Amino acid sequence: MNELVRVEPIALLPTQAGCAVFLGDGTKVIVFYIDPSIGASINAVLAKVEPPRPLTHDVFTQTLEAFGAEVLHTTIVDVQGEVFFSRLYIKAENEIMERKIVELDARPSDCIALAVRQNAPIFVAPQVWQKLEDVSDTLDDLRSQPSESGGYGLEGE
Repeated sequence: MNELVRVEPIALLPTQAGCAVFLGDGTKVIVFYIDPSIGASINAVLAKVEPPRPLTHDVFTQTLEAFGAEVLHTTIVDVQGEVFFSRLYIKAENEIMERKIVELDARPSDCIALAVRQNAPIFVAPQVWQKLEDVSDTLDDLRSQPSESGGYGLEGE
């Protein structure tokens, strides 16, 4: 398994400490936790809810577009304990400069918020994917419980 693993947001569920983000590839599901405001930002896009005013990730996306740039993809490249690390890959091409690819260090939550806005793929490095536990059963259990949380389950709804 040397290739990047392509994942999709499967569910975002509020927790007492923030928001649980579930990413899956169709055979395995992983989870990590993010700030609730970024979870709400991701949720807004996935639920196709237009906020009354642009959120921070919307402004960044508009700025990229104004400069002829777009998110190519994002990749979760490392995990240390419960801290995940990712890279955001941006392509810029406009009348001032030739095509340029920029790689930025960024939090996975911000990367996902930007990727879902531009329909950009989300990847996990194979060495990270292999060491993370499959939480498919946990997600199924959570989905089978009555929810008052306002979480956004993407699959099967």
